Amino acid sequence: MNETDIRQTILGNLFAAERERWVLWLPVFLGVGIGGYFALPVEPAGWLGPAVLGMIVIFAVLFRERIGARLIFFALVAVALGFCVAQFRTDDVAAPVLEKRLRSATVEGRVIFVEPNGKGRRILLDEIHISRIAPERTPEKARIRISARGPELRPGDRIQVRAGLSAPPPPVAPGAFDFQRQSFFRGLGAVGFAYGPPKVIASSEEPDFLLFLADARLAIGERVMAGLGGVDGTLARALMTGERGAIPQKVLAAMRDSGMAHLLAISGLHIGLVAGILFVGIRAGLALIPQVALRYPIKKVAAALGIVGALAYALIAGATIPTQRAFLMVGLVLLAVVLDRRGLSIRTVAWAALLILLIQPESLLGASFQLSFAAVTGLIAFYERFRDIGRGTGGGAYTWNRRLLFYLGGVALSTLVAGSVTGPFAVYHFNRFAVFGLAANLGAVPLTALWIMPWAVVAFILMPLGLEGLALVPMGWGIGAVIHIAETVAAWPGAVTLLPAMPVWGLVSVALGGLWLALWRQSWRYFGVVPIALGLATLWFPDTPDILIDDRGELLAARMGDGKLAVSTLRKGRFDREIWLRRSGQANGAKSWPREGESPDGRLACDTLGCIYRVDGMVVALVRGEGALSEDCRNADALVSSVPVSDNCPSAGVVIDRFDLWREGAHAMWLDDGNFRVQSVNGSRGDRPWVLRPKSASN
Repeated sequence: MNETDIRQTILGNLFAAERERWVLWLPVFLGVGIGGYFALPVEPAGWLGPAVLGMIVIFAVLFRERIGARLIFFALVAVALGFCVAQFRTDDVAAPVLEKRLRSATVEGRVIFVEPNGKGRRILLDEIHISRIAPERTPEKARIRISARGPELRPGDRIQVRAGLSAPPPPVAPGAFDFQRQSFFRGLGAVGFAYGPPKVIASSEEPDFLLFLADARLAIGERVMAGLGGVDGTLARALMTGERGAIPQKVLAAMRDSGMAHLLAISGLHIGLVAGILFVGIRAGLALIPQVALRYPIKKVAAALGIVGALAYALIAGATIPTQRAFLMVGLVLLAVVLDRRGLSIRTVAWAALLILLIQPESLLGASFQLSFAAVTGLIAFYERFRDIGRGTGGGAYTWNRRLLFYLGGVALSTLVAGSVTGPFAVYHFNRFAVFGLAANLGAVPLTALWIMPWAVVAFILMPLGLEGLALVPMGWGIGAVIHIAETVAAWPGAVTLLPAMPVWGLVSVALGGLWLALWRQSWRYFGVVPIALGLATLWFPDTPDILIDDRGELLAARMGDGKLAVSTLRKGRFDREIWLRRSGQANGAKSWPREGESPDGRLACDTLGCIYRVDGMVVALVRGEGALSEDCRNADALVSSVPVSDNCPSAGVVIDRFDLWREGAHAMWLDDGNFRVQSVNGSRGDRPWVLRPKSASN
C-alpha cells in the first residue's frame, strides 16, 4: 500500500467515524446554496434553480448504490435546494417600491404596528393608498415617524396622514448594511415622516390574529410603562415585548459598549428562562397536590405547558430570528421531556437552523441569525467536548457558596465562549469589540436570570388581574442595577475597540472554519483553525477606501496622512459620516476639511470651488462648483464632482459626477500604486430585485 492509499484510508476512516454527525452539515450546505444565490451579480432565470436541482436528483438516483457518490449528491442536492428556496422566496415577496421621493402626499392605511421611538412614535401601515400614486405602483407597507402628540393609535386603526415619503435608502457605502434588501424581504416599500398628527378614520372590526398580537404587545408595553415608568420601564418593556425604540440612546450605547446588548434581544436566555421558570413552577405546584402527583405525569404536563408559555412569549416579543431559534430549541428540549427522549444537542441547533432557512432564507445574511446560531453552536460544541470538567472534584454535598462559585464560573465560561465565537460576526456587522464584556456579564447575567426574568414572568401572570405592579417594582430594582453595571463598565478606559470592516470572504472563512471545528468530533476538526486564522487576519490588513462620496455629492471624505478620515462638512450627512467612520475603525470622530488653504499634511488644498487631493503623485479633483471643472479636467488624474460634468475631461482617467452618484449611489475610491479603483453601491450589489434604479428625478 503506497502513501496515497494510506492517506485515503485514514481520511476515509475519520469520515466514517463521524457518520452520526453527517446530518449536521445539511443546513450548512443549504446555507451555501442560499449564499450563492445572494452573491450573484444578476438575478438568475426562474427555471435555473429547479432545473439544476432536478438534474442533481436524477444523478443521485442513478448513483445511489455507491456510498461516496450518494454523499456527494446529498450535499449538492442541499446546495441546489438552498438556491431554489432563496429564488422562490425572492419571487414570492416581490412588491412595489416607491419609485420617486414624494415631498408631501396624503397617505391612508391600516396600522399594523406601533412603537414608541425617542420623542415620537413609529408606525407601520399596510393596505395603503397614496395620493398621486397608481394602485398598481403603491407599496404594500410603509413606515412613518409621527410625533407623540395626536390620537392614540391601535393596531387595526385606519388612519390618514400627510407625510413625506421615499423609497428605503440604499447602503451609505459599498459593503455597508443593505436596508433596501432587508426592506424588500419585509415588504416595506416606503419610509417617511408625518407633517402633523394622523387622523383616525376607522377602527378595526375584523378579527386578525397578527393584529391581535400587535395590539397585545402594545397593551403590555403600556401597562409596563404605567407600572414602572422611566428608563427602567423602557428596559422592562424591551425584555417583555421586544420593543426597544423607547430606550434612551445613552443607555443603549452603555449596554452595547459594555458587551451587554444581547440582554436586550429576546433570545435563548430569555425564552429558556421563561420556559424553565414555568416548567419548574408548574411541576412544583402540581407536586404539592398528592392526588395529582401520584396519578398523572406532572413532569410531562409541566413541559407541555412550558412549551405553550414559551410560544406565547415568543409571539408577544415579535418572533424575531433569535426568538424563533430559541423557541424551536427550547420547544424541542421540552418535547423530548414529554416523549422521554434526550433534549438539548447539536442536532437541535441544526434542525432549528434548517427550518428557519427554509422559511426565511434571507435571514442567513442578517446579524441576528449569524450571532444567535454562532453563540449556541459554539456553546453546545464546547460543552460536548468538555462536559466532564468539574465532575468528581471533591465529592460530598455542595454547600451554597460552592454552588454559587460553580454557577459564576459557568456564567464566566459561557460568556467567554459565546463572546469568542460571536466576536468576528459582531466586528463584521458593527465594527466594535467590547473589551470588558466578560466582567459586565458576570454581574448582569445572574441578575437577569435569577431576579429580573422571574419577576417578569410573575408580572405576566398578574397582568390579567391588574396587579402587575407588584412584580414590576422589584423587577425595576434589578434593571436599575443592570443599567448601573453597563454604565460603569462602558466608562472604563478602553472599554470598546473599533475595528475596520472585515471583507465578506473573511467572515465566510471564519464561519466555515468554526463549523468544521464545532460539528466534527475527531482530531481532524482542528483543521478548522486554519480558515479561522485566515479570516481573522483580514482585520490586520484592512482594505479601506481613500475617498468616499455620498449618493448626493453633499458629503465627501478623504483619508489623511495619519490614516484617519477628514470630511467635507460636519453640518450634513451625520448618519453617513458616522457609518463611514465606524467602518474605518475610527473612534474619535472626523475633522473637517480646510475651507481654504492646505491641510497640515499637505494632502488637501481647498478653495471655494473645491479641493485637490494628492497622494504619491496622484491628483484627485474634488469639485463642488462648476467654475472649477475647466481647470481640473485638464490637470487632475481623477475627478469627483458634486455637479454634472457635461464635457470630456482629457486628463482624468476616472470621472464621477452628480449623475453617476444619482444612478449608482455612494462611491468609494482607492488609490493603489498609480491606479484608481472605484466601486459604487449599486455596482457592488448588481442587478437584483431589491436594488432600486432611479427612473426620474426627484420632485
